[in-house]
Amino acid sequence: MTLLRASFALALGLLLGSASAGVAADTITGEVVDLACYMGHGEPEKMRGPGHRKCADMCLKKGMPIGIVTDEKQVFLVLEDHDNPKPYAQLKEKAAERVTIEGTKTSVGGNQGFVIESLK
Repeated sequence: MTLLRASFALALGLLLGSASAGVAADTITGEVVDLACYMGHGEPEKMRGPGHRKCADMCLKKGMPIGIVTDEKQVFLVLEDHDNPKPYAQLKEKAAERVTIEGTKTSVGGNQGFVIESLK
């Protein structure tokens, strides 16, 4: 009976593993913003773009949270993949630039997040 259970668990694991392996990553495109300024200073549209680049560079280097604002004005909190931190570090150098990132969308309590896996 134990062998039967182990075989069933192995087969189920292989089935689920192969199903998730074929799932494509999510992709979003938008402007890289520092969320401390974008959400914290009352006028989000003034807290982005080339005119805000210098401040955003400074804030991101200090460790302020990184966001992506899409053309549809959706705001995503970008999250580092702890097993793959390089794309997140690269994104810190892209303040006020339009980028496309791949990864996994997530949502908790109405907050949209995006675990970055690659920067295009």
